[in-house]
Amino acid sequence: MKANNLQVIYVMWLREMKRFLRAKSRIIGSLAMPFFFLLAMGMGFNSGFNLPGVPQGTNYLDFLVPGIIGMTMLFSSMFAGLSVLWDKEFGFLKEIMVAPVSRLVIVLGRIAGGLTTALIQGILIFIISLFLGFKVVNLFGIILALLFMALIGVGFIGFGVAVASKMEDTQGFSLIMQFIVFPTFLLSGAFFPVTNFPSWMRPLAYLDPLTYGVDGLRASLIGFSQFSPILDLSLLLIFSLVMVILGSWFFSKTEV
Repeated sequence: MKANNLQVIYVMWLREMKRFLRAKSRIIGSLAMPFFFLLAMGMGFNSGFNLPGVPQGTNYLDFLVPGIIGMTMLFSSMFAGLSVLWDKEFGFLKEIMVAPVSRLVIVLGRIAGGLTTALIQGILIFIISLFLGFKVVNLFGIILALLFMALIGVGFIGFGVAVASKMEDTQGFSLIMQFIVFPTFLLSGAFFPVTNFPSWMRPLAYLDPLTYGVDGLRASLIGFSQFSPILDLSLLLIFSLVMVILGSWFFSKTEV
């Protein structure tokens, strides 16, 4: 990749990082809901957790943490598309669209910035969960979990950019994202095993990319999964590549 393209990616990444770090309320707000779920559900259901399909003696907090990390990555990544609309509103998008650089490079810069902020939030939730009693099977699993977190982030940021590129206002984008985000999260098996879902709901869960992200995080961190980790990794990789391509294509067609 040319040095000029790398510089563009760096500038876009740095801009997203500055925007994130300056908004202290955004950091606190992004951690509030995951922390609530960990505290209320993880600690509340811990003693009475016993579900089919889950090894006996599994702590509910241990089962829940990978799902909450997946939720954090999903929420942070999907709403990263808002930056496209903000830039469109304040004229910055017009400036970068007329620059002699590839649209793919611009999207990669946005993905890099959005992914970094999402990873920061996911890692913070992981650290908080350790203080609440979460136990990791082995240290290598943390590295593998970071890979799954990165793929979740890239895929859903690409999706968010694609949707934002076709939108005109932030309110409409937020409504559509909420309509998509919550079903995606609830169908992922973050709270309960997918195999315990009603038979009519399971196909929807199997179509949900986050299902494989959460399952991969569980395999990495607690050594329990309902699918093969290779399958989880492969499907997430395909999803991420497709979303990056779609995000780049829709972004290139956006009108400013």
